[in-house]
Amino acid sequence: MAKGKKKTAPGDVATNRRASFKYNLIDRYECGIVLTGTEVKSLRDGNAQLKDSYATISNGEIWLIGAYIGPYPGASRDNHDPERTRKLLLHRTEIEKLTGQTKERGFTLVPTRMYFTGERSRAKVEIALARGKDLYDKRETIKSRDMARDVQRELREVQR
Repeated sequence: MAKGKKKTAPGDVATNRRASFKYNLIDRYECGIVLTGTEVKSLRDGNAQLKDSYATISNGEIWLIGAYIGPYPGASRDNHDPERTRKLLLHRTEIEKLTGQTKERGFTLVPTRMYFTGERSRAKVEIALARGKDLYDKRETIKSRDMARDVQRELREVQR
C-alpha cells in the first residue's frame, strides 16, 4: 500500500477510523440513509467525512448528526447543507432494541463507515453500538498496534 493511502473496503465512501480507537465497538448495524440527489452525487465523488458524527434516537427514529457530505459542484443554487441531520433507516425491532441499550447501559451509536451496496447501488451507513474507552484502554490499543507493527517489520527483514 502506498504511503498516505487509507485502508478502505471496495465501495466505501467514508470510514471513521477514530471510532475503533475511542470506543469499544460491541455490535454493528447496516442502515439505509435518506439523501437528496446532490448528496448522492457528492458521495459518488467520495466527498464525505464521518469524523465527529454520531447517531441519536428520537421519537422512534434514528438520526445521523454531524456527518459531512460536501456540496456538489455541478449544482449551483440547489445544493444541500453539508452538515444537515439525516434520517437513518432501520427495522422497528432493531430501533427498539437499540433504544433500550443506549438508555440503560450507557452505550452510544457511532457511524463507522458509509458505502454503496453492490446489488442496487444504495447508500448505506454502518453504525456501531459502542461504549467509550478509558485512557488505559487507549494506551493498550496503542501498545498492541506498535507491537504488531514491529513484528511485521521484523518479518519483512527476515524475508529479505
